[in-house]
Amino acid sequence: MLNPVRVDAAVDLAYGALIALSIVLIMVLGTNVGIAFGVGVFASYVVHVVWKMARFDPDWMTRAVQESVEESVGETVEKSVGETVEKQVGETVEKQVGETVEKTVGETVEEKVGETVEESVSETVEETVGETVEE
Repeated sequence: MLNPVRVDAAVDLAYGALIALSIVLIMVLGTNVGIAFGVGVFASYVVHVVWKMARFDPDWMTRAVQESVEESVGETVEKSVGETVEKQVGETVEKQVGETVEKTVGETVEEKVGETVEESVSETVEETVGETVEE
């Protein structure tokens, strides 16, 4: 039986020789013939590499597609969800915080100002009335 590693090496060398032959054809016969031959060799080499990868590691294509999909879906979801969440949270927080702050500040200011004004007016009135009554 033949050693698979030696067969793969021989096939790879044969493809390399065919690519070199396409370069020679470009120089000798003309660009069109050499490029056509080179494209054919390259296409068959791609098929050979895909076959070799599938033989040695059957799950390689599945992993490659899965990684690509995970990356693109992750970016898209992150962008879409990020924008939507940011908008929704911004609006909700702005509304709730605005109402809460308005209510709390209004009540606090009303209490403090009311107490302060009441004390201040009370003291001033007592002093003024007291002084006026004494006179």
